[in-house]
Amino acid sequence: QVQLVESGGGLVQAGGSLRLACTASGRTFSTYAMGWFRQAPAKEREFAAAISWSGNKIYYVNSVEGRFTISRDNAKNTVYLQMNSLKPEDTAVYYCAAQRSYSDYAPTRAFEYAYWGQGTQVTVSS
Repeated sequence: QVQLVESGGGLVQAGGSLRLACTASGRTFSTYAMGWFRQAPAKEREFAAAISWSGNKIYYVNSVEGRFTISRDNAKNTVYLQMNSLKPEDTAVYYCAAQRSYSDYAPTRAFEYAYWGQGTQVTVSS
């Protein structure tokens, strides 16, 4: 069982930056692939970024490529999402997700993740 707690959300102007953090409980964080998803009002949850347990495999949705950076610190049981050049369309609740992985793979689909955080709100004003 893994518990995930997100932090770092807030209100920012367009063009600004935020860094989200997701801290996991347990001693096996380094064996989990991690992902960030987001859900805007009246929209379905969508994939944003994912990182494999080693950090060697990283994927982004096209709309955030070049602006967002996912990283992890296995010693701190934490995955980060650095978000730069934020746009109003980035406004959403951001969720962290974890999946035990026996290969160096970073899932990009929500159903591939077993564990989810409670979400953190990111609001970008124009």
